[in-house]
Amino acid sequence: MGFFSKLAEGLAKTRNNIMNSVSNIFTGHDIIDDDFYEELEETLIMADLGISTTTSVIENLKSKVKELKIKDPADCKKHLMDSLKEQMQVKPDAYDFENKKSVVLMIGVNGVGKTTSVGKLASQLKSSGKKVLIAAADTFRAGAIEQLTEWAKRSDVELIAQKEGSDPAAVVFDAVNAAKARNVDVLICDTAGRLHNKKNLMDELNKIYRIIGKEYPEAAIETLVVVDGTTGQNAKEQARQFSEAAPVNGIVLTKLDGTAKGGIAIAIESELSIPVKYIGIGEKIDDLQKFNADRFVEALFEVE
Repeated sequence: MGFFSKLAEGLAKTRNNIMNSVSNIFTGHDIIDDDFYEELEETLIMADLGISTTTSVIENLKSKVKELKIKDPADCKKHLMDSLKEQMQVKPDAYDFENKKSVVLMIGVNGVGKTTSVGKLASQLKSSGKKVLIAAADTFRAGAIEQLTEWAKRSDVELIAQKEGSDPAAVVFDAVNAAKARNVDVLICDTAGRLHNKKNLMDELNKIYRIIGKEYPEAAIETLVVVDGTTGQNAKEQARQFSEAAPVNGIVLTKLDGTAKGGIAIAIESELSIPVKYIGIGEKIDDLQKFNADRFVEALFEVE
């Protein structure tokens, strides 16, 4: 199955639940009037784009309709898609860390697919020719180290770990020094699997950032927050809280194949100004994909 087909299949629930309704609005109205815009607005909010993103998209569409003197609602679909794509474009330098000596910190609450995403990203980078090392610094979740050990085997990369309950910063210290000694390109750390409160999280992450800065100052640091797409607005709220506690560079949005709320990707990007860099569209090791706004919106509407 090609990438587009896989993405379209992964977004099938969102498309069947919401985007088909959006398409029906374009064909079900004879004129572009307040009723047309209201129905479109309600449907987009139900897709979990959120009120502020939806308002922005609708205003954008209204100005296009006026500017281009569009009369037929069916002609609005392309302009809606273009507006959604604009909201989500990832900057060209978003993945620069992949081509430098770098340390990637994966953070996120338990159960969002964080450890799985670490393994999948490691596999992706290894298959592109990078030398990768994984660190098991989410030391408090029961079974996290065993799970990551399994993913390290599947992706054929080395793992640095200590026993459960160890200090996460101590694991990162060992991993950073191993990365330097082994001339590793990218070190990926599975860490911060909880969010009791922002102060605890900030304290733990600050300790880790200090160690990386002291031991490995030449490395670029990339902080990615992993959130579960099936939780809709809650995913956006988690991304917001983590971004207030750490210098977040991007989002990994998982489980998009299991949700009717794929529009949350658009809301996160638009409202938090944090790029969605990777999306998870399945269980397999190669089902973590770099985010492509054009492809994502086209798959939502099943327009290749």
